[in-house]
Amino acid sequence: MGSGPIGVGGSGAASNCVVDGSTGATSGGGVGGGVNGSGKSCGGGWKWQQRHLRLVSSGFVFFLGCFVLLGSIATLYAWLAFTPPYVRTDGGVSSLGCQEDNEGSWSIGVFYGDSPFSLKPIETANVWRNETAAWPVANPVITCASVSNAGFPSNFVADPFLFAQGDIIYLFYETKNSVSLQGDIGVAKSVDNGATWQPLGVALKEKWHLSFPFVFEHLGKIYMMPESSRKGEVRLYRAVNFPLKWELDRVMLKKPLVDSVIINHNGMYWLLGSDHSGLGTKRNGHLAIWYSSSPLGPWRPHKRNPIYNVDKSFGARNGGRPFFHDGSLYRIGQDCGETYGKKVRVFKVEVLTKDRYKEVEVSLGLEEPVKRRNAWNGIRYHHVDALKLSSGQWIGVMDGDRVPSGDSVHRFLLGCVAFAVVAVLVLLLGLLLGAVNCIVPMNWCIYTSGKRSDAILTWEKSNLFSSKVRRFCSRVNRAPSILRSWVKSNTCTGRLVLAILFVFGVALMCTAVKYIYGGNGAQEAYPFRDHYSQFTLLTMTYDARLWNLKMYVKHYSRCSSVREIVVVWNKGTPPKLSDLDSVVPVRFRIEEKNSLNNRFKLDPLIKTRAVLELDDDIMMTCDDVERGFKVWRQHPDRIVGFYPRLVNGNPLQYRAEKYARTHKGYNMILTGAAFIDSQFAFQMYWSAAAKPGRDMVDKIFNCEDVLLNFLYANASSSQTVEYVRPAWAIDTSKFSGAAISKNTQVHYQLRSDCLNEFSKLYANLAARKWGFDGRKDGWDL
Repeated sequence: MGSGPIGVGGSGAASNCVVDGSTGATSGGGVGGGVNGSGKSCGGGWKWQQRHLRLVSSGFVFFLGCFVLLGSIATLYAWLAFTPPYVRTDGGVSSLGCQEDNEGSWSIGVFYGDSPFSLKPIETANVWRNETAAWPVANPVITCASVSNAGFPSNFVADPFLFAQGDIIYLFYETKNSVSLQGDIGVAKSVDNGATWQPLGVALKEKWHLSFPFVFEHLGKIYMMPESSRKGEVRLYRAVNFPLKWELDRVMLKKPLVDSVIINHNGMYWLLGSDHSGLGTKRNGHLAIWYSSSPLGPWRPHKRNPIYNVDKSFGARNGGRPFFHDGSLYRIGQDCGETYGKKVRVFKVEVLTKDRYKEVEVSLGLEEPVKRRNAWNGIRYHHVDALKLSSGQWIGVMDGDRVPSGDSVHRFLLGCVAFAVVAVLVLLLGLLLGAVNCIVPMNWCIYTSGKRSDAILTWEKSNLFSSKVRRFCSRVNRAPSILRSWVKSNTCTGRLVLAILFVFGVALMCTAVKYIYGGNGAQEAYPFRDHYSQFTLLTMTYDARLWNLKMYVKHYSRCSSVREIVVVWNKGTPPKLSDLDSVVPVRFRIEEKNSLNNRFKLDPLIKTRAVLELDDDIMMTCDDVERGFKVWRQHPDRIVGFYPRLVNGNPLQYRAEKYARTHKGYNMILTGAAFIDSQFAFQMYWSAAAKPGRDMVDKIFNCEDVLLNFLYANASSSQTVEYVRPAWAIDTSKFSGAAISKNTQVHYQLRSDCLNEFSKLYANLAARKWGFDGRKDGWDL
């Protein structure tokens, strides 16, 4: 029989893998020996099995070692780069709620304006609510967390519609049930014009997906027309016990329309919706119209249907309730170009008759979100509903998302691809180093395994595919020797190639971990009592530290809850605002006197109760800042910060954080990175009682933060400071050479002098001490 039937020549190169760089050969004519049972054939014989076992063992050990090494590096990277998955709700959300969902993480915000074209987010209205520690209230106002904490597990909320009854405003919305994973219709109510909302429960639930709860009133009855495209119908429900009990009134159309609305215009009722089921229909680019003399039907199709069957970015699909303003009708559409629900577009309807339809696009006047994933609506917003209140003011609701559609699956796939490329790089390293000599073990091929009958050999001889497979495997297994002849690992060039491959492997491994385990990349705000708020960021600097300031403003302006950055400019000429890369307003407060007391000066232009005093040379994550803000909202009467100190001894001595850690407690927080109550702290700092302390601060140009701690302690016998541990913090002054306190020993001695002087004037801090790890959140370890 010889080698002819196999079709790869008589050398037997395809019979087994290269183990020591030479070609393994068969004895007795290759395949024929296998048929005769000589034990020398491909896939047969204990010697070959031993060689193959050693081959597999060495290759396995190499792969295992490489992945352990790369995995350790990636784990270290994850520990340094990813902040812990802190719980973002009070007491934690129900384990069923707020699960990561491939459809997104939609939430709902409130807007106010004098018209639907001048709507501004609620935080600009400066609405304060003490019961939720929101000074001011900030968007979003309804989230999966607030709904889940009310007892209705939800992954996200979207498609909001308003309905007013007297002074009560109801909000209907889609809530994706965390158990059934289908859309239900939820409802909440507000008695303070939309500043705060109370989730009431699920208003409507069916066996199929529901969304887009278009609610309207007709002849004293309240109706809801939610999207029921999964049912294949446009169904109309009537309120039996508003707002939580509804029953089916009728089926309007036997069509699977999505996002349908009804408007009363020129004595007729018009139903606008999109049907994506038709052949040739462009998804999210379709719009059709029906008309009737009653909002209850029957409905007749428009003569120009479909009105649109265009690109999905055009805005054909409805994105909210049409509205009238100054006698004109406006339709809201969705731009789904880059991702589903990217943004809304508004069209002024110029002609709407039984045989004609014409509209032109106009600007809604909404400011585009600029904080990207750190903002609740930073990536997309696809629904707006505006309502004119009895006061004449307009209120609007909008849904928004911080991630694009399919983000979780996209990240997982990218991570898997990165892992696969790492495996290829490890294989390549093994080949170059000689640890891996076989790419495709020939016993994987059924044509080389064990004894075969004459019938099988006859089939192989006539089977071209078998020959090609063996020839391909043979050539692939020659790659190690070819690669090692090109790149020799004992040369400088070879070592460089190996180093580059290893670095690429590390980078890709870290990338894979980031995509799969690093989350969506957002550093969100933390709610307190299911509500959000904002704070003012204040720093004090001068012209020699401009490099620090630029980096500082660019980074912190992107943090979710930062409303404004105030720069107290103590010396020199301030930069132009255009020199700073900021997405929030930046205000320079020019001071006549270079004094550290300026840090706590009364400022009537600050619109938030919370102020984060943060030195311009401290860089930490936005997540750390947001955690500190939440803790301050829980304890607004305290200094909440990131650098603890323990003051004790006789005389009192100022020491570093290590001393506080060793003695397991603290009684002072440095205000170089701390949240304070702007009203309480600033007034107290500039009181007559604080004047001796301020004079000492001016005299030695130090200790303004020490003084504020003493003033807080003097004003209360309870705990006045609270510590939050940051994931990491960097002092950038060490890179710029513009550090204020370069001589640590002199700096500490000045502060010790302050401690002893202030203890004579105010309360004694040494009598107080609070331990670490005293809160349930675990943020003060």
